[in-house]
Amino acid sequence: MSDPAQAADDNRSSPLSDWPVRAADAIDHVVAIIRDRAIRPVILVVRVAVFGLIIASMGLVVLVLSAIGLVRLLDLELFGGRVWASDAVVGGIFVLGGLFLWSRRTTKGVTDAGSVGRRK
Repeated sequence: MSDPAQAADDNRSSPLSDWPVRAADAIDHVVAIIRDRAIRPVILVVRVAVFGLIIASMGLVVLVLSAIGLVRLLDLELFGGRVWASDAVVGGIFVLGGLFLWSRRTTKGVTDAGSVGRRK
């Protein structure tokens, strides 16, 4: 049978044979830190931009198709073939919506008396 003291000596590794494992662990740790601090925020920003563009595109498609559907509905049911009247109603709705959004805007850099960019 083997000596337990000799088995304990065999299980211990020398510092010289352990350095490749330590170097690989250190490199892995540095790469993980760089990924957490630099790449993950970039990935988050790119995801937000891509999903924002997709949602904006879908919203624009829904708005255009709704306007087309409303013009056709008004043309067939309400104005009896007079497309100009349907276009005027839908255009008026868009103008009123634009006026509402214009009134809700905020201005930056405007001082009293309406001067832009000048400071007292």
